Parts: sequence; structure tokens; C-alpha cells
Amino acid sequence: MKKIAIYGQYVHEDALATVQSIIIAFKKESYTVLIESEFYKMLKGLKLPSDVAVFDKLDRNFDMLISIGGDGTILRAVAYIGSLDIPILGVNTGRLGFLATVQQDEIDKVVRHVIQGKYNLTKRTLITAVSTHPDNHLPPNNFALNEVTVSRMNTTSMVQIETHLNDELLTSYWADGLIVSTPTGSTGYSLSCGGPVISPETDAFVITPIAPHNLNARPLVIPDTMTIKVKVIGRQDEYLVSLDNRISSYPNGTEITLKKADFTIDLIQLHDQSFIKTLRNKLLWGEDKRN
Repeated sequence: MKKIAIYGQYVHEDALATVQSIIIAFKKESYTVLIESEFYKMLKGLKLPSDVAVFDKLDRNFDMLISIGGDGTILRAVAYIGSLDIPILGVNTGRLGFLATVQQDEIDKVVRHVIQGKYNLTKRTLITAVSTHPDNHLPPNNFALNEVTVSRMNTTSMVQIETHLNDELLTSYWADGLIVSTPTGSTGYSLSCGGPVISPETDAFVITPIAPHNLNARPLVIPDTMTIKVKVIGRQDEYLVSLDNRISSYPNGTEITLKKADFTIDLIQLHDQSFIKTLRNKLLWGEDKRN
């Protein structure tokens, strides 16, 4: 019997109807449906089916995780999944939604297509981060689907970010911070800082400075086989390192090594979806009266 996990961070408007429709549709096909325990507590008191089970931790016996929320919810779900090879289906109850592409009014159709196997798995690259500091502050799940960012902490002063690629000095950025993004994350923080949009299938990372004070500093696309080392020096005693939405702080001068992870995350993409279609819909490409 197949097992489906449901995960969410917030109870958005119409969340109950969305969860109910997912549970009912999959149970009709004899699937076992479990809700993450903290999300279940948020839904408690609402009229969920009485036989719904909960989970605190995922394992390889799960066939799929359904994330209900926005892209941030998927990023937190990735931290749950890690290297377990559990595909993620994102139902968008948030705002923009580059990763959570299924809309609430499509639930019945989507569940039907999933049950019939009418979908593809798109493999997404992740970045791992390792610190040289003896008290490694990075979380145990030291990987990111979107980006790893180093940035100033509690100050308006810029920081110096010494950056090496495969042990060769690239440059020292004078900036508010530096983003190292995967192709998946190229439509996130990196894009808002002037970085390029990169197709998810591309074997590359993007290095994007945040508000650089070097006037010639520009985003740089590199092969994802490269090892990136960054060391931050600034006026404050510490600086910030964020892995997607998980944040740690480090003493000045600590070196962080970034590499491509040795596992990927699978996102479920229906046959009528594509990255190009998402770009058109989310970024309004083609919305020009001349078209």
C-alpha cells in the first residue's frame, strides 16, 4: 500500500478544503495518508477524517510528500526529506510559487494524474555547506535547494567576502553579502539581486553579490563541479550564513566550503507543466501589447 505524507507550515485560507480533498481522493484509491504532526496540530479541531494518522519523521517507505503552502514550505520540506528520494508535489496556497505550481482548484485533476502516473520527476541539484570552525554552527541538514547566502549581521557596514573557486582566488567582494545559487534558486533571491534565470536542468551554480560596492562586480555562472570557498571579514564579530531559510552565525574569518550535494531532490511535474510555462505565467513573459 502506498503512503502519502502531507506537510504544511501555516493554515492558509481554504487549507482545510485542500487537505480534505487530498485525503479523500487518495483514500479512495487505498493510499495511506499521514499528516506531519505539527501541521496536524494546526488543523486540529477542523473536520478532518477521523482515521488520519500523523508522522514526526519521514523514511523511505513514503512514496510522496505533498507540500501545502508556497515555495518556502517546499524548502522546509526538503530539509525533512534530505537524501530519502521522496518526490515532492507542491500545492500553492502562497503567492508567486515557482516550485509549488499546483493550484488549489486543480486538486482533483492532479490527484487523478498522480494516481495514473501522468507526471514526470524533475531532479534538482542541491548545495552543501561545511565550516572550518571547530564549533560548526550549521544545522545537521547542511544543504540547500535554492541558495547559500553569506551576509552582514546587525550593521549597515559592508563586508569583504574573499572567494575562491577550486582553490584559485576569484575576487574579494565588498558588498552586503553573497549568494551562491542553484538553477532552482536562480528565480529566487539571486534573481532579485540581478542574477540570471537558469533552466533547472543546467549543471551550474550562480554567484551573485548583494549590493556590491565593487562597481565591476557582476553575477557569475560557473560549473556545479567547482568547489567554492568563502571567507567573510567585517567590522562585526560575526556574520550570517543562510541555507535556504535556515540561518546560522559565524565568527569573522571563518571559511565556508560549498559543493554540489551527492543527492538530488525530485519535484513532481505534471505533463501539462513546464519550466518555460511557469516563467511565462509567473514572470508575465510575453505580457506585451505588441504580442
